[in-house]
Amino acid sequence: MRVLVIRHHDIDSAGFIADAFEARGAELDVRLFPGDGPLPAFDGADHIVVLGAVSSVNDPDPWIAAELDWLRAADQAGVPVLGICFGAQALCAAFGGRVEAMQRREIGWTVVESPDHDVVPEGPWLEFHNDRCLPPPAADVLARNDVAVQAFGIGPHLAVQFHPEVDGPQLKRWLDAHTDNDAASLGIDPDQFLADTIREEAAARERAGLLVASAVCISGRISGRLSR
Repeated sequence: MRVLVIRHHDIDSAGFIADAFEARGAELDVRLFPGDGPLPAFDGADHIVVLGAVSSVNDPDPWIAAELDWLRAADQAGVPVLGICFGAQALCAAFGGRVEAMQRREIGWTVVESPDHDVVPEGPWLEFHNDRCLPPPAADVLARNDVAVQAFGIGPHLAVQFHPEVDGPQLKRWLDAHTDNDAASLGIDPDQFLADTIREEAAARERAGLLVASAVCISGRISGRLSR
């Protein structure tokens, strides 16, 4: 299995999600976009993972429009996508949904409501986002909480608003990179957030493995294309 991983910042990693794919025998091809140039061809790719970004899908940056086109092309090529946070919002926007700014950020660990915990475990999951998805009519909502849709499936693709990939060191990189990382700006104590993340690592790794199993199952069960 060959998995394309698209990250948008050099401090980001697919983390536990990468580990789960590699445990299934996957070979990862990690690309930085737009920093390293154009998005790759799909030749030989069995799955795609699109990670988060500080940008909004609604920003006018040309690379965002290019990524949405690329996701539609991946759908045409029959390559399933696991979208995480910004990646989920990109799937939403690419296939007819909307993405909107939230009244407040959602940051911290949260439990989600899911009709099938074998598909999306209830968590807790790590959240770090400003926008939320209004999925297209073709989507199946797989998890939500009181502020946002937290997971949806659309065709062979799986989108999650939370961050199943993040361990303590990655969160520390994010917090260090944010200029507004004080408790008042984040709405949460960053030191406690980091301590909670380190404490959750073993369970988070297990949940990420279950989520990758769901993504592979959904992509195998549904082969129809969304874009025509």
